[in-house]
Amino acid sequence: QVQFVESGGGLVQPGGSLRVSCLASGFTFSRVAMSWYRQTPGKERELVADITSTSAITNYADSVKGRFTISRDNAKNTVYLQMNSLKPEDTARYYCNGRLLLGVPLYSWGQGTQVTVSS
Repeated sequence: QVQFVESGGGLVQPGGSLRVSCLASGFTFSRVAMSWYRQTPGKERELVADITSTSAITNYADSVKGRFTISRDNAKNTVYLQMNSLKPEDTARYYCNGRLLLGVPLYSWGQGTQVTVSS
């Protein structure tokens, strides 16, 4: 059974930093590319960042490029999203998922972790 447990969200002031984590289980993590998505109420889930299985290639949405960094630790079955220079428009619930094709999630979603950027 595939599971994703996202953690590390919280309330942060504009300009601040936060690192969210996603612990994956139920599949061979080291062989699967991983993505971070985010969603706000009433909007579709948005692809934020992506990383290949060996960390060789990363991709970012234009809205976060230069501020967010995706990384992974295959020994810990965990993918991270380091978020710097946070803006109020980054406020969302953040989710991770595996993928075969960029932007096409493979598995059911976890509960996500809420990130709120506000003064």
